[in-house]
Amino acid sequence: MAILDRALVRLLPAVPRTVVRRIADRSIAGEELDDAVETVAQLNAEGKTATIDALGEEVATPEEAGQIVRAYHDVFEAIKDRGLDSNVSIKPTGLGLKLGYDLARANLETVVRHAAEVDNFVRIDMEDASTTDDTLRMYRELREQGLDNLGVVLQARLKRTLDDIASLADLRPNVRICKGIYLEPEAIAFTGFEEIRLNYVRCFEALLETASFVGVATHDEFLISEAKRIAKEGYEFQMLLGVRESLADELVRGGERLRIYVPYGRQWYEYSLRRLQENPRIAGYVASDTFGRILGRNGSG
Repeated sequence: MAILDRALVRLLPAVPRTVVRRIADRSIAGEELDDAVETVAQLNAEGKTATIDALGEEVATPEEAGQIVRAYHDVFEAIKDRGLDSNVSIKPTGLGLKLGYDLARANLETVVRHAAEVDNFVRIDMEDASTTDDTLRMYRELREQGLDNLGVVLQARLKRTLDDIASLADLRPNVRICKGIYLEPEAIAFTGFEEIRLNYVRCFEALLETASFVGVATHDEFLISEAKRIAKEGYEFQMLLGVRESLADELVRGGERLRIYVPYGRQWYEYSLRRLQENPRIAGYVASDTFGRILGRNGSG
């Protein structure tokens, strides 16, 4: 299956955009903010909360980073005007991290201060391992400035994460813990499925002792079961838009708090290709799931 997944990834750039769009439609709200707003309104009606991500990673100029900052200004205003139950997620490279630390930090501070003005919350997404130190540095510096409406993401795949949890303990951080989709070198990352799972549980247990709140970001039923067993409060589940929707509905029916990650933007194609190329397993999952739905519809017609 891994060989098939990698083959699918190699073929992706040759796949027509219309086909990629058909796959991406399930996991992307749309190209415009209005699309994200309507998606979140529907999720709220289903008893789910949300986090909105304005797509635009790896910006090439400070001006492009400024556009992302303005996009989040509009997101906050839309959330407030519509009375939506949603916060935001934001990627450091979208704020210009690859162009310079100071630029990204200043842009992040602008977004977080605006969020505070409208009583909202910002989650700094974690990208590949080359950004981890700078991301955690930005988080600490802004928290030490008194900006408490700010959270961060840690990845169970990385061997350093338990140490990062310990180093953040004095901040009582709000942390999303995920497996991590970036395929990092074995020297710095766990590569086996079970060892990543095991480290996820260890990280979750450590966070319950040190964090103010934990977002349990996973579609893995084993990890969901473990989280329920270990914790009684101070956490919520988080899932991606369009992924394992029946499981998401089951969690809500069971009384669990669930937040859905809702990306939108005209960079949907680049986002979709990057996400699949970063982790070939996702390509196989998405392809089989999508074709299964298509065949299911055809079979029932």
